[in-house]
Amino acid sequence: MQDLNERQSQLFFLIATLIARHKASDFESIVDDDVAEAAGTLAATFETAVRGVIYAHRTTSVPAGRLASTLKAALAEAAGGAGSLFERDAALILRRLENTARRIRETDPTNRRAFLGLIERVVHRTDETPPDAAGAPRLIVP
Repeated sequence: MQDLNERQSQLFFLIATLIARHKASDFESIVDDDVAEAAGTLAATFETAVRGVIYAHRTTSVPAGRLASTLKAALAEAAGGAGSLFERDAALILRRLENTARRIRETDPTNRRAFLGLIERVVHRTDETPPDAAGAPRLIVP
């Protein structure tokens, strides 16, 4: 988050939320390497687009490809035709996420989901209600 402006911070939280909420298929789950690969691939695609060349880079793993597709669709919707400024910001955020996922993986090679755990702790999941709060009144009356 260091050195990010307001727009880039919002984009960071959008991407982090999408990663935290990504549901892999029943037969596979995503790990930090998949997140790093998906983020790096999308960053390369955005960097290429900023230079005026339309080329969609591809991932090598299937889970990373599915995550990249999910992120790309959501980012295309969020961009709303914003152009190269959005693409630059998206590439910057995706590269930072990629580098962070790789560094955490190098720090703890035995934990394949350390970065995902961090992202899930940082992003508050508002779609989940704590079991003890279901049906409880929201107003506390003295």
